[in-house]
Amino acid sequence: MSEHISSHFHQELEQVRTDVLAMVGLIEQQLGQTLEAFNDADKEILAQVVQNDDKINELEVSIDDACQTILVRRQPTAGDLRLVLTVSRVIVDLERMGDEIKKIALHANGLIAKHHVSCKQLYDTHRLLEMTVPMLRQSLDAFARLDDETILKINELDKSLDMAYHNQSSALLTYMMEDPYGIGMETMLMNKAAECIGDHAKNICEHVVYLVRGIDVCHVPVDEIHKNF
Repeated sequence: MSEHISSHFHQELEQVRTDVLAMVGLIEQQLGQTLEAFNDADKEILAQVVQNDDKINELEVSIDDACQTILVRRQPTAGDLRLVLTVSRVIVDLERMGDEIKKIALHANGLIAKHHVSCKQLYDTHRLLEMTVPMLRQSLDAFARLDDETILKINELDKSLDMAYHNQSSALLTYMMEDPYGIGMETMLMNKAAECIGDHAKNICEHVVYLVRGIDVCHVPVDEIHKNF
């Protein structure tokens, strides 16, 4: 009987992990479609991205329910407990990534509809979004392979993204002073959303460190994290 319970428990854990990877696939699809829409200033694709965010939300609720059920029924300990807690944290960041992508799609759709912006005018946001692609892939690969050292690479990528975001923000502020009724504010909001996607990717890597090492580095300075690897 105990072997049967143990086998069923591990099946539940594996199903949760599989569902997380399915959620990951949706996020990657959403990001890819948004970049595609920016290339062509395509309102239809952007509208589809907004619609598909519901699927991400539904998966988050489903996975969270499964985690709560495992905690109550199985009362996991040690590594299994850390896995369930890590999954609970990761899906929050994934869902918020989905929200940020949806936010970008909504703002871009509005700009195309109201201001008839071209793909060239969306270039800066497109560039920031492109910078989040390797961050997303590496952080999710780190979760799949339990690679805690990916945090070092992600921290460097996040620094580059933050620098690009701040540089573009400075340029946008100058532009907005000259043309306060233009597209500057909408672009600023989209750029901020792209920067937040990078932050959530970094958060996922921090959760992986907790899963592998049992250490919470969410509020540890970057330099201190490097010393531990």
